[in-house]
Amino acid sequence: MFDQLDDVHVDLTNRLIRAARDRRSPMHTPAVVTSDVDARTMVLREFDSQAWTLRFHTDTRAPKVAPIEADPRVAVLFYDKGAKIQIRARGTAAILRDAEVTRSAWENGSNFARRCYMGDGPGVAADTPTSGLPEELEGTEPTDEQLQPAWENFAVLLVTLRELDWLYLAHTGHVRAQFAQGDSGAWEGRWVSP
Repeated sequence: MFDQLDDVHVDLTNRLIRAARDRRSPMHTPAVVTSDVDARTMVLREFDSQAWTLRFHTDTRAPKVAPIEADPRVAVLFYDKGAKIQIRARGTAAILRDAEVTRSAWENGSNFARRCYMGDGPGVAADTPTSGLPEELEGTEPTDEQLQPAWENFAVLLVTLRELDWLYLAHTGHVRAQFAQGDSGAWEGRWVSP
């Protein structure tokens, strides 16, 4: 596969770029793990290869918000079964409620996507199966006016990456590389045993 760390770093970068841009990418919906050792699958909305940040969207009422604000350490796990490549990433997360990136993400979302931030917050108990949406919004696209209250529930979860672990699974022998961001901001890599 690869025998140079620089090539692995390029592969890793390109996979994250594709994961954010291509909804068919197997890495488009990674598992995000918060400091309270809770994991959930989330949609990767953007990867900034200059700042090394991952952008996700979240509801401000979601159970993951408080643990992130108390301890911002997170891990993100990506896996491409076809390529047999796993990427484990660690970094720090921030919940951005009224930032420029949050406003831009909200404005660029569809009304169907923004509809998710209406109604009951994540984890609210119910007596029957429910989407949590108000009855009048079930199965319909809300208007911009109907969505105004949803804005206060919308936030960006921004993860700044600091450590990366790339693993290639092969019947001939697995190959693994790790990268950590140094004080200068440059990524320093090393080969490690799988």
